[in-house]
Amino acid sequence: MASRNLAELLRCLVRGNVECILVGGMAGVMRGAPVVTADVDIVHRREPDNVERLVRVLEELQAVYRHDDRHLRPTESHLMGPGHQLLVTRFGPLDALGALDHETYAELASHASTMELGEGLSILVLELPKLIELKRNAGRPKDLAVLPVLEATLELTRKRD
Repeated sequence: MASRNLAELLRCLVRGNVECILVGGMAGVMRGAPVVTADVDIVHRREPDNVERLVRVLEELQAVYRHDDRHLRPTESHLMGPGHQLLVTRFGPLDALGALDHETYAELASHASTMELGEGLSILVLELPKLIELKRNAGRPKDLAVLPVLEATLELTRKRD
C-alpha cells in the first residue's frame, strides 16, 4: 500500500488526539528491547468521542482491513467493540484492539506511562512487566520467542534505575 513508517503512523494517532496505549512489539522497542516489529498495535479507549477521532485518523491514513480484497474501511461500530481490527495504512500495518487479553484501555492504563515520540508528541506505552505478562498469556510461538529479550531488557532497565 505504501512505505513502512511506523513512527509516522504513531505521530498521526497522537496528532489526532486518539487516546490509546501502544502495546505489542513496538511497545517493547520503545522500552528499549532490541526487537524488530512489522506493525503497530494499540488498545484504544472505546468511547464515542475517541472512536470518532480514531476513525478520522484512519481515514487520513487510508486504512483498510488486511487480507480483504474489498478494501473495506473500519467504521465507528467496528471500533466500539472489544475485537481486533487488523488494518493496513499508508504507513504500514496497524492493529487497533478494543481489548487485549480481556483488558480494556482503562484497565491497561495503570500499566502504561507516557513516552516521547519527538516533535513535542508523546504516547502512552505499556510497561515491560505487563507486556511480558500479556505475551506469556498469549502463548503464541512469536510471543514466546520474544520473551527472553523482553525479560533481559527489563532486567537491564531495573539495574540502571
